[in-house]
Amino acid sequence: MMSVKNNMQVLINCRNNRKLLGRVRAFDRHCNMVLENVREMWTEVPKTGKGKKKALPINKDRFISKMFLRGDSVIIVLRNPK
Repeated sequence: MMSVKNNMQVLINCRNNRKLLGRVRAFDRHCNMVLENVREMWTEVPKTGKGKKKALPINKDRFISKMFLRGDSVIIVLRNPK
């Protein structure tokens, strides 16, 4: 509720090992949320051929202006530290 009232950013950890940093516009008791100005962050490990060294994970992100997040994919919601 504080995030909606004060227009604060929150960090949301999701079940697909992605993190969402954005502002909550609305939510319900199931943790379904409407988010704005979201930065989605995740890591990917590139595929390597036979006999090659294991590749290092790459951090990736993308911007989403508006999104609906279904509550069953939410693990934790944290206030964003300033």
